[in-house]
Amino acid sequence: MRKKFFKFIKYTLLLLLAIYLLMVFIPRTYDVPHIQQRESTQYWELPTGSKIAYTLVSAIGTKKPNPIFYLQGGPGGFISDRNIKILTPLSEDGYDIYLYDQIGSGRSERLSNITDYTADRHKKDLEEIIKKTGADKVIIIGQSWGAILATLFIADNPDKVEKVIFTGPGSIRPLREELLNTNAPDSLNLRNPPYSNRNANDKSKNVRINAITFWAKSFGKKLASDKEADDFQTYLNSELNKATVCNSSKALKSEAGGGFYVQVMTVQSLNEIKDPRPKLKDCKIPILIMKGQCDNQPWGFVNEYLEIFPNHQLKIIPDAGHSISVEQPEVYLKTIREFLNQ
Repeated sequence: MRKKFFKFIKYTLLLLLAIYLLMVFIPRTYDVPHIQQRESTQYWELPTGSKIAYTLVSAIGTKKPNPIFYLQGGPGGFISDRNIKILTPLSEDGYDIYLYDQIGSGRSERLSNITDYTADRHKKDLEEIIKKTGADKVIIIGQSWGAILATLFIADNPDKVEKVIFTGPGSIRPLREELLNTNAPDSLNLRNPPYSNRNANDKSKNVRINAITFWAKSFGKKLASDKEADDFQTYLNSELNKATVCNSSKALKSEAGGGFYVQVMTVQSLNEIKDPRPKLKDCKIPILIMKGQCDNQPWGFVNEYLEIFPNHQLKIIPDAGHSISVEQPEVYLKTIREFLNQ
């Protein structure tokens, strides 16, 4: 009887192991949209080795000397048709506007060696992109991770930046853990969004994607194709979008373009970057910080921007989340315009 019991346990464990291995190694599919061609898309071939897709919205009328560069969140943020539509009115004020898919996302190239997806690579790409445009100085709009990327660029290129707009900025890296517990002044009336990034991740992840993530972080290798991994990212984004608004019923439908491997590997690289704070100290560049009332980023992250950049303005946008332009597009554009016209 005892032998039969242990034999049963043995075969049960083997069966469970077989099921687990099948779940890990059999590719998965996701019912998500796929990237479509966009007529406005052009490409930069950069000395860094990156092939970057971008859209230029050309200035109307008298052109101002400093173009606008929009840095999407992510990491590995891609440009949606909506991004272009929201920012296009700024071209009527005389600004050239550049929006680009960061390497590994959108219509930009995917790298075969995923260990090349680093924060430093993104910064160097941005440096080369600005050289391509021939601009002496630029205006940067950095959303979420795009704000982090902007700080890395500013630290090494302060003379290239005229003004910066940080929207829903993520934490300056390396992360200062104590900032997670910094309380916002009651007068700001901030509140938590009804849905969190953790909720989104818990609902979306599966055994295979956990293994893919582990394999990428631990060995720098792709366990799944770029297509499968990016399709999962699109699937995940459909849930993450609910965490970027005050009212989750207004969350955007997920679009194709998110890069999975660039997101995972760039985040991992942020733990190893050289601290930009000493170079940012006493930076005189005019800064606008926009934070939604329901932004899911801790107040301490924003407060550090206020401490580092003395020439700053802070605007709390009521009834808006991490992605301010989703729920308050008119206020978003008006606030940016007022700052640029000062």
